Amino acid sequence: MSDTATSERAGGGDAQRAPRIWAVVGATGTGKTALSLDLAEALAARGRAAEIVNADAMQLYRGMDIGTAKLPADERRGIPHHLFDALEVTDEAAVAWYQDAARAAVRGIHSRGADAILVGGSGLYVSSVLFDFRFPPRDEAVRARLEAELDEAGPGALFARLRALDPATAEKVDPRNGRRIVRALEVLELGERTHGAALPEAPVLWHADTRIIAVGVPREELVTRLDARVEGMWRDGLLDEVRALRERGLEDGVTARRAIGYAQALSQLAGDLTEAAAIAETQALTRRYARRQVSWFKRYDGARWVTSGADAATLADSDA
Repeated sequence: MSDTATSERAGGGDAQRAPRIWAVVGATGTGKTALSLDLAEALAARGRAAEIVNADAMQLYRGMDIGTAKLPADERRGIPHHLFDALEVTDEAAVAWYQDAARAAVRGIHSRGADAILVGGSGLYVSSVLFDFRFPPRDEAVRARLEAELDEAGPGALFARLRALDPATAEKVDPRNGRRIVRALEVLELGERTHGAALPEAPVLWHADTRIIAVGVPREELVTRLDARVEGMWRDGLLDEVRALRERGLEDGVTARRAIGYAQALSQLAGDLTEAAAIAETQALTRRYARRQVSWFKRYDGARWVTSGADAATLADSDA
């Protein structure tokens, strides 16, 4: 059942309406963070407090800062931020856990009379909060066995099995994403008809008063931005960050060690990639990931698409 707060207005003025969810989504490198801060300040200027909830899977991790472009605490303009640095690099970032944690954060924000601004580009994480759907069952033993197979045989063999068992889901899963393949096979082994790996056909909002703002950048401009961002990550000390995280167990992490940029930095430190190759591979994977993000968010009915650097005051004033 949807956990919806009433969206009826109590009378004239933004400060008097019921708390709302805003979602600022889009591909990596499109300017979501800056827009979320501007939006929070624009809402405050209208008498409505706002707090930000992270929806970037890798920004959940403590110490993964440079490679995730995490906003430093002293640059958050005094706006409360939630679910940043919530996990150790040895923890698994499970979307079902995130759904519970993020919705609890939203409820807490609303209980203070403030709007919640969900910000990030991890499509399934965003969707788990915005829309009313449930996750299939989990079994630690089954998943551990499948992950052992993944480590031994690689994603290709497991993807072939998934394609034979559930072609529809296989079409929606990246053949190189071992974690997603393992999860899909786990669900099938537990007796579910299909994993799905996508939004429901007709998703229903979890909270009735939700505004989705999708930030877009022309493709050629985005490619230039992303390539420059990756080069900047290495220039700003990503290798040192990864060295420190390795001491804290990064290589033992199920999710964190596979993050784009971090996996390549680990390979460079191990001597398996040169710096130039690590950067080039990270750039290619980042561009591919951004394309998938754009495709994901284009499926959001009712999203308001804006360009990078959009006027937050106009968005705050809009009920569209």
